[in-house]
Amino acid sequence: MKKILLILFILNIFNTIVNAKSNTILFLGDSLTEGLGVNKEDAFPKLVETMLQTKLNKNIQVINGGVSGSTSNDGLARLKWYLKKKPDIVFIALGANDGLRGLDLQQSQKNLEDIVQYAQKSNAKVLLAGMLLPPNYGADYSNSFKTMYQTIKTKYNLKSMPFLLEGVAGKKEFNQRDGIHPNEKGHKLIAKNIFELLKENL
Repeated sequence: MKKILLILFILNIFNTIVNAKSNTILFLGDSLTEGLGVNKEDAFPKLVETMLQTKLNKNIQVINGGVSGSTSNDGLARLKWYLKKKPDIVFIALGANDGLRGLDLQQSQKNLEDIVQYAQKSNAKVLLAGMLLPPNYGADYSNSFKTMYQTIKTKYNLKSMPFLLEGVAGKKEFNQRDGIHPNEKGHKLIAKNIFELLKENL
C-alpha cells in the first residue's frame, strides 16, 4: 500500500512539473491579429491564450505580434526580434495586406517562405493561416493568392487553417463598420477555430 501511495505521489509531482512548463505561442500578423478596433483583451490571440489555459490546463504565454498595416515584407525582421523570446510555436497570419494592395505574389510567397524557414531553424513549430481575397480583385489574382498559401503549406509540411476569417468574413454581425476587421464576436469565432488547431499541436 505504501508503495502504491509513493508511486501516486511521484506521478502527481511529475504531472505538476509537466503542466508547469510554459509554452509560448507567437502570433505574427497584421491588424487582424493586433485586434484593430477592439481591446487587446478581446483580440483573438488573448482569447486563445485564455482558452488553452482554462480548457486544456496548459501553462501558455501568447505574444501578440500583430502590427496594423504589416505585409509579408516586414514580417521576417519582426520575427527575428520576437524569436529572442524563444517561442515554441509561431503562428503566421500574414499576407492579407499584400493581396489587398495587389502586390507581386511571387515576392509575397518568397517573403512568407523566408519567415517559415527562419522560424523552423529556431526549432519552433510553424502553423500557417491562409487568407482569401474578395472577388473584385479578379479571378486570376485571387486564385493565385489562395494557391500561394496551399503551396507553402505543402512545401513545408505545415499544419494550417485554410482561411483565418472562416465564418467571419462578409458577415455583418461579426465585423466592424469597415466590413474588414472583426468585432468582439468575430474575434471569439476566430479564437475558437484557432483553438481547435492548436490543441492538437501543443
